[in-house]
Amino acid sequence: MKYATLLTGLFAGLSSLPAAAQEAAESIGKPVPAGIGFQPAATELARDLQSLDAMVLAIITIITLFVGALLIWVIVRYNRKANPNPANFSHYTPIEIAWTLGPILILVFIGAFSLPVLFKQQEIPEADITIKVTGYQWYWGYEYVDHEFGFESFMVAKEELADYGYAPDEYLLATDTRVIVPVNKTVVMQVTAADVIHSWTIPAFGVKQDGVPGRLAELWFKAEKEGVYFGQCSELCGKDHAYMPITVQVVSEAEYEKWLEGAIEEYAGVPQAYQVASN
Repeated sequence: MKYATLLTGLFAGLSSLPAAAQEAAESIGKPVPAGIGFQPAATELARDLQSLDAMVLAIITIITLFVGALLIWVIVRYNRKANPNPANFSHYTPIEIAWTLGPILILVFIGAFSLPVLFKQQEIPEADITIKVTGYQWYWGYEYVDHEFGFESFMVAKEELADYGYAPDEYLLATDTRVIVPVNKTVVMQVTAADVIHSWTIPAFGVKQDGVPGRLAELWFKAEKEGVYFGQCSELCGKDHAYMPITVQVVSEAEYEKWLEGAIEEYAGVPQAYQVASN
């Protein structure tokens, strides 16, 4: 049954690449060789997360250097040779107060910046576009709720990347059918799963949400730059967990309306693979 579902989805993808929006576009949000930083932020949420990370990293670095310097000073100043007669007191109240209040103040400072970022993610604004995403073993299903159509999204085989407008280094990231959204519009993703826990994420958007069977969670983003962005299932979900990528293409509003017109006609009704999976 699993292979029937997979073949159904692949056939649907190969037989119909719906609209011009699916053609080659600039790939922005993807991993790079030897990369150690974040992907370029494409949303306000991602910028907030990256700024918070930079601030916390600076604080951690200062604390690490300070503690390291204290350790070196104690080793040099209070070793047996330099200090043959150690002190015999057990505690020193001012230091006890300092190393209790110090971490509390640091945590309060970090919380003052991190909590607004968290609340911004969790407070879902009014949507311009609502898309329901369902995780399956091992592919994604998407339903454009406002327009009553849906489709599945499967990983593209290595030898077929060029046919779908992808670069060779986008293997394991590219899907046959992309999620198409317009630039500068609020998109709300309703995330769930049909079998086990999956996780939908786009790092460049700063979003990640587990899809839990029987539950409907939400995330939102407003992409600010046109291009193709990649993600992958981020919750271990079985033997093919590594082979269920996510591809989102951000287009102009005019391109989106053109794609939507063709997609409504092409994908109208319940996707066939949904029917197979439910049997």
